[in-house]
Amino acid sequence: MTSPTPTLERWFDTMDSTDPDRVLDMIADDFAMSVQFSRGSGQSTEFVGDRAGLIAYLEQREKSTLVHHIMVGATVDDTELVLGQTTRDGVFEASFNATAQLTDNGLVRRLLICRTPEIDFA
Repeated sequence: MTSPTPTLERWFDTMDSTDPDRVLDMIADDFAMSVQFSRGSGQSTEFVGDRAGLIAYLEQREKSTLVHHIMVGATVDDTELVLGQTTRDGVFEASFNATAQLTDNGLVRRLLICRTPEIDFA
C-alpha cells in the first residue's frame, strides 16, 4: 500500500530511529520550521528556524523513545498534511498535526508541527 504522505511518513520513521539526524538530508536549502510543543496544562515551547533551528531541536530531543503513528494524511499539490499520535512504551503521549511543503524534488521546504497531550483523536 502506498502512503498518501510518503515524505512525512519517512520523516517520522527517521525521527523515531536511533539516527534522527538523517532528517537533515531531507530538507531544502531554504528550509524553515516551527514546532509547537505542548507538555499540557498550558506549558509549551516553540522551536523555530532554518537548518540550524532543526539541529537545535534534534539536539534537545529524546532519541528512540517516542513512536509517531500517522492516523490520517493527505497530499494537496506540494503539501503533505497528517494527524497522528505519539506513544511512549505503547501508551498515548500526545496528538500531533504536521504540515510539510515540498520542493519539486521532494525535499521539505516548510515544516509546521503542533503537538499536545490534551487531546486524543483515537
